[in-house]
Amino acid sequence: MPSGPTSSRPTAAVVWRIVHNERQSLISDLESLTPEQWAQPSLCPGWDIHDVVAHLVDTAKTTRLAFVRQMVAAKFSFDGANARGIIRERAASPEATLAEFRRIRQATKTPPAALATRLVEAIVHGEDIRRPLGLVHRYPRESTEEALSYQLKTGISMGGGKERAAGFRLQASDSGFEHGSGPAVLGSALALLMAVSGRPVDRRDFSGEGAAAFVQKLNQ
Repeated sequence: MPSGPTSSRPTAAVVWRIVHNERQSLISDLESLTPEQWAQPSLCPGWDIHDVVAHLVDTAKTTRLAFVRQMVAAKFSFDGANARGIIRERAASPEATLAEFRRIRQATKTPPAALATRLVEAIVHGEDIRRPLGLVHRYPRESTEEALSYQLKTGISMGGGKERAAGFRLQASDSGFEHGSGPAVLGSALALLMAVSGRPVDRRDFSGEGAAAFVQKLNQ
């Protein structure tokens, strides 16, 4: 069975163009939020919408060297480093945090990780914000597949979802993407990406003989 995107990996220039476009699209969505919406819980446990935007600002500014320093300061805890980053970049008001996000939206800095992680950040965190607010956005299919492919080969301890997909054959219903072996689970590439990234799953988003067991495993 074919696994992952059938096309070649996108170049760095293509990835950054997509990331910059996604940042701008998210900024446009954020500009009309009310104070109550900024304070609404996101899909990231313990983070509200403002926190997620602050995290996106922090990661957009983080260089490879800064990432190492931040991990040392957080005693090599990813969660600890993320929490410190939110404190560092969450301004006194959502408007100020958004202004800073707008200022650095064209940045091309990245921690020492595969460039595909920038697509994961843009898409997954974009949905972390949009879904609780009832906002719908269409992401480039190839970018969603690339992010999904990365998450499926990366362990949970490193922010991926390899273990969540184990034992199932995931099939994107909106493309030719396939991964793994076992009972089939069909869903959009975006639904599969969010599921293996540890976000809440809706049984209605999936079909196939393995769908029920897949959702049950993720909800445990």
